Amino acid sequence: MNYRYSDYSVEQLYKEIGELKEKALKAEQQGNISEVQINERKMQVAISYTMNPDEFKPEEIYQLKMEPGFRFQIEYINGIFAWGYRINLLDERYEAIEALPISLLGKKVDK
Repeated sequence: MNYRYSDYSVEQLYKEIGELKEKALKAEQQGNISEVQINERKMQVAISYTMNPDEFKPEEIYQLKMEPGFRFQIEYINGIFAWGYRINLLDERYEAIEALPISLLGKKVDK
């Protein structure tokens, strides 16, 4: 029976995160890069459910954990996803809005 991460307890989420980490390591050892990426993305979503979305505010800018040099400006929060725009090193804001799990957002950046 499949459950949504939103239905998991915090303990179940941490167990799932551990299992996904193991799967990603095994896939990496086997050279299956796409499976590694799938498990890492699932892990980021599960981690997001252990975080408080209220800590992230619209119009604020955050570093991106997995992509040094890029920042992310939040337009709005929907569940565990922050919707907004990437900003590169030249302070150029990308035109396309995108959604990222809040676990990918790092420290808040002063404007």
